[in-house]
Amino acid sequence: MRLIVIDQKIPQKAKPKLAEYGKLIELKTNGITYDAISGHPDVFICQIDDQIIVAPNLPSEYKSALSAAGIVFSEGKYPLGSKYPQTAKFNVVSIDDYLIHNFNYTDELILNFSKQKKQIQVEQAYTRCSLIALGQNRFITSDKGIEKQLKKYNLDVYYVNPEGIELPGFKNGFIGGCVGLQYDQLFLAGSLKHYPAGELLQKKLSDWNIKLIELYDGPLFDGGGILFL
Repeated sequence: MRLIVIDQKIPQKAKPKLAEYGKLIELKTNGITYDAISGHPDVFICQIDDQIIVAPNLPSEYKSALSAAGIVFSEGKYPLGSKYPQTAKFNVVSIDDYLIHNFNYTDELILNFSKQKKQIQVEQAYTRCSLIALGQNRFITSDKGIEKQLKKYNLDVYYVNPEGIELPGFKNGFIGGCVGLQYDQLFLAGSLKHYPAGELLQKKLSDWNIKLIELYDGPLFDGGGILFL
């Protein structure tokens, strides 16, 4: 059974359906980052192809849970800081040919594991929060700067407005933080019928032959992504 890492704070209604697809690890930390992102998987864990890289100050109980499940991981060189952008060292998007991030802040180990990839520099260091890669060089982003940069590389990127995405403590969250991808299935913390741009996004996903799995009937919730390991 696969492990699925989520923020403990995502709506409780989303968890039972997600648990049908794997064993949930609900992330919660104290005193490492600010509260809104303190349980966000994409802040603490980065996937580079078949490599898993975790922040060295990820609490030991979660490292033990990964090891107990047979998941091999490496610890990054530098711990997360308490404020942006030092909270974004591991918030990177990696696909076959490209690594996407603000490389002023990327953890050194991620760069070492990605030397064969072409780097796409973006201003938004919360890159994974703002961007989801769907395979075949297709992306959804809620950041205009990221959209502009990816289009320079002739990548197929679809922009959605972040308004209507919930992130407690902030005006809105980001689209990448609401979702996780497994094969051609996009898991969404929320329902597109509660999202102003939902109908258009649903059409785009259908055009791309991406199956949408809505985890509960409610607003889109940014929980720092849904991470399948």
